[in-house]
Order: sequence, then C-alpha cells, then structure tokens
Amino acid sequence: MESTLAGCFAPEPPKRLIGDRAYDSDPLDARLAARGIEMIAPHRSNRRKQRTQDGRKLRRYKRRWKIERLFAWLGNFRRLVVRYERHSVNYLGFVQLGCIILLLRHYL
Repeated sequence: MESTLAGCFAPEPPKRLIGDRAYDSDPLDARLAARGIEMIAPHRSNRRKQRTQDGRKLRRYKRRWKIERLFAWLGNFRRLVVRYERHSVNYLGFVQLGCIILLLRHYL
C-alpha cells in the first residue's frame, strides 16, 4: 500500500483512507498516522485486540460502494479491461472517455 500512496498523482496526500476488512491492522494504522492519514476500515471478526473504530467513522465506509460501482461499470468496456494501449497516457484517455460515456448515459 505504501507504493500506491507514493505513486499518488494528487497534489497532497489524502486525509482519510477507506479500506475493507483486510486493512484492519494496527501496524498499518500506525504507519498511516505517522503520515497524517486516518485509516477507516471495519474490524475483522477475529480481532483479538481492543477495537479502535467506532460507528461514527464507519459511516464514510458505507459510501464506498460508489467507487466500487464505478469500477464495475468501467469493467464493461473491453478496451479498459484488456488494456490494449501500451502507453499510460492513452489508457488514461480511454478511462476518461469511459467515465464521460457513463456520465452521459446517466443524465440522458
């Protein structure tokens, strides 16, 4: 996950990171807190240590389905799934084109 954050193209690091149950790790929480990032993830059912998340922060987790749904909709475009483009700039252009098509389908 550190390599993903290092390759982030945003001008500043995120304030919060939302993950699924696999991200429930105290060492990961500590590393992200050192960077100033708050980790929001539900606890695993077999967690032995004391719980660190309460229900208030997990409200943001409920809205995660919007991003998951976007990735599922983009998966309907074969060109994006197979990734025929060799250059990342061309691939990013097709991802943006796919988002535009999804947006137009929603509003028209």
